[in-house]
Amino acid sequence: KLLLLQDVTLEILERSQTLIKSGMCGIECLNETVDGFHVDAFVQGARHQARCVLSGGHLNIARIERDGQIVFQSACGVAEPDGLGYRRDLQRMSLDEVLALVEGLDAEDRDYLRRGVEMNLAMSEWGVEVRGAAHQLRRMQREGFLADDMFFRAKMRVASAVDARMAGRNQAVMTSGGSGNQGVVAILTPYTVGREMGVDSERILESIAVAHLINAYIKCFLGEISVICGCAMAAGIASATGIVYQQVGVDIDRITLSVNNVIGDLSGLICDGAKPGCAMKAITAVDTAIRSALMALKGFGLSADDGIVGQTVEESLRNLGRITLEGMFRVDPTMLTILQNKAAGSGKA
Repeated sequence: KLLLLQDVTLEILERSQTLIKSGMCGIECLNETVDGFHVDAFVQGARHQARCVLSGGHLNIARIERDGQIVFQSACGVAEPDGLGYRRDLQRMSLDEVLALVEGLDAEDRDYLRRGVEMNLAMSEWGVEVRGAAHQLRRMQREGFLADDMFFRAKMRVASAVDARMAGRNQAVMTSGGSGNQGVVAILTPYTVGREMGVDSERILESIAVAHLINAYIKCFLGEISVICGCAMAAGIASATGIVYQQVGVDIDRITLSVNNVIGDLSGLICDGAKPGCAMKAITAVDTAIRSALMALKGFGLSADDGIVGQTVEESLRNLGRITLEGMFRVDPTMLTILQNKAAGSGKA
């Protein structure tokens, strides 16, 4: 489903842009009584009209209508996002139980993880052509402001892939938690660190599996679409956990330290849409993930006396979830108002 638009040609894109410029297309924000992710798409033709409602997630079709007649509706009106039923199981699991799932990796799983690395590395190669955040990182390194070290190379690799995606490169990446940019961070960060630190290739694949699992686990606390940046919080925490796993395996104490370090550093970083600036946040996520993991491996981490972090990973994530869902509930409508005002001021639709 995430490959739905891969066959869109330049001709189709140009026709779409012409249609938008004609004024025939419009976008309006729904009122605040709608809870969570909800998109109501409507098209009117000469003889027919159709409506499609997405609810609960950007891949989830809840209802389809043709000329006012329902031709498809999920069992409860709002279906569980397709393929996300596993999160019900994750919600009932402890961190130990989630990490234990890595022991069940088979050859097919490892091949799948390996393909993800290859896909995301390929996207990273295209990013060098984009004069974005990665380009500026490289410039600063060449001018002597940044060292050419593990941190730099990991940030370059991730930022290049995100730059390419946000510039519209028509190429697939492997996602994590339904997000391409989170997939880039959660895969390429532990991959790069593992290679730099001489970790066995199979162990690196296992650490990437850990990152995917933790990224999904975090979504159980924050929700499918969150007001905070998933690249920073979910994929950043997931990457830190994967790096710790590479070195010491399922060490709950050190993993907890790494999670708390990321939360203490980045909690509150908002998501204000998919755009070139995502590469900047990805750079921040990579830097924090690696630093948090290395500190945790040395036994350093923020304690439960420090802000919102808790005694356990589960408690820390619950606290982060409360901040996000209860404390920041006004961020999205406020942000939308700002973006709408900007669009109105610039004359953009």
